[in-house]
Amino acid sequence: MALTTVDVRASLNVLGAILRWLAVPLVIPTVVAVIYRESPLPYLVAIAIALGVGTALTRLPRDRIADREAFLTVSLSWLTIAVVGAIPLYIEGTGVFASPVNALFEGMSGITTTGATVIRDFDAHSQALLMWRQVLQWLGGLGVLLLATAVLSRLSVAGAQLMETETRTENVTKLTPGIEETARILGKLYLGLTAGAAAILYALGVGGLAPEMTLFDAIAHAFTSIATAGFSPRAESVGAFSPAVQWAVTLFMIVGATNFVLLYALVRGETDRLRDSEEFRFYLGVLAAGSLLVTGLLVVDQGAIGGVGASIRHAVFQTAAIVTTTGYASTDFNTWSAGAKNLLFAMMFIGGMAGSTTCSVKTLRWLIVTKSFWRDLNVSAHRQSVRPVRLGSEAVSEDTVRDVYAYTLVALVFFVFGTLLLVVDGEVSGVPITEFEALSAAASMFFNIGPAFGRAGPYGTYEGFARSSKVMMVLLMWIGRIEIVPVMVLLTPTFWKR
Repeated sequence: MALTTVDVRASLNVLGAILRWLAVPLVIPTVVAVIYRESPLPYLVAIAIALGVGTALTRLPRDRIADREAFLTVSLSWLTIAVVGAIPLYIEGTGVFASPVNALFEGMSGITTTGATVIRDFDAHSQALLMWRQVLQWLGGLGVLLLATAVLSRLSVAGAQLMETETRTENVTKLTPGIEETARILGKLYLGLTAGAAAILYALGVGGLAPEMTLFDAIAHAFTSIATAGFSPRAESVGAFSPAVQWAVTLFMIVGATNFVLLYALVRGETDRLRDSEEFRFYLGVLAAGSLLVTGLLVVDQGAIGGVGASIRHAVFQTAAIVTTTGYASTDFNTWSAGAKNLLFAMMFIGGMAGSTTCSVKTLRWLIVTKSFWRDLNVSAHRQSVRPVRLGSEAVSEDTVRDVYAYTLVALVFFVFGTLLLVVDGEVSGVPITEFEALSAAASMFFNIGPAFGRAGPYGTYEGFARSSKVMMVLLMWIGRIEIVPVMVLLTPTFWKR
């Protein structure tokens, strides 16, 4: 008799299909390598591994994919793609990537759209490698999700499970009767937004508003701005470009962190859905309030260095970059006042909208927590009243409210535990870090934001952390990106038992 009802072979079969599809985006850095007369070998090897292992796994028998197999597939997919994504970095072996731990860190940071990097000298690396980092983040933003959904589309609940695990919104699967068609629609929208961002950035360069913006840079930053990911081929991130580019990228980050179901409705002319969305209004309110507060702190504490206009631009940009978990930098905010830095740190816990490419807790959960708390205050004063939590005209079930509270609490526990591990490991390994560095690094890793403060600031690098700390960070990025549940479920004994 079987000891477990989890069909591991079925999950591996689906994972194999995903790996075979991964060979397609690996063609992009291969072409870039040929154009710039660099060696395409690292990417050809990765293509061969993805196709070989993927084909072998697809030969495993598969009956059907149920909830348990879906959890296993989600967890294994993100972990495996990070490993495959790190292969070209390690094979090229330039600079920090001579270390397999550094290569894996960069690969996981890429596919989870964290945007944290271990690179010290960007000029030491090939154009193909820099482009692969951008492509990997584009896949992590929505491409891998849609790819997995398309592969699993014929598997009924599994495809929906993957979509809901990422978006935490059931209406994604109700766009069309079939999940495959839904994946195709959202994929086209994602491609269209990316192409539009690249065209606008390149037009700014050609038009003279951003002379530093090349076609390579335009494509690279389009990949990671719509994906709210944050990698840049420039050491100064978006700070390497003109104010016009920074304002444009701010818009792209805000759009990328907006629910794609609402964006699809907007494309179809259903503007009322976006206008009536309570979460969208809450999301814009958070961005506006954060920008105003950061601007005020910069002006009051630092006297608007560079002028009021520059302070407003950097405040709006960095607020959008942190709230949307993109992690770009328009300036070195490590040098800002303590008040401004602590405010940015607090905004790491927010995130963009559900159903978007963003990470962190997400505004939908905070909206429900806020409404639930306010409801409880009113019920405390009027104990006979019955007041459901509502989003728009719809009442939110109490089970959903409890789930939101549970997730938020568990996420904060993971953050605290991650901070403790980094501090202890720093002392044990002889690479001590300050408490604020540990707090910001743990938040940045688990909520997939990218830059932190101190040595891991916007113009810094995570390469200086202890090797064991970087391994912990890889796990934090992985668990945080797939929102805890799929990984934690695998660790429960009952998951594997009949």
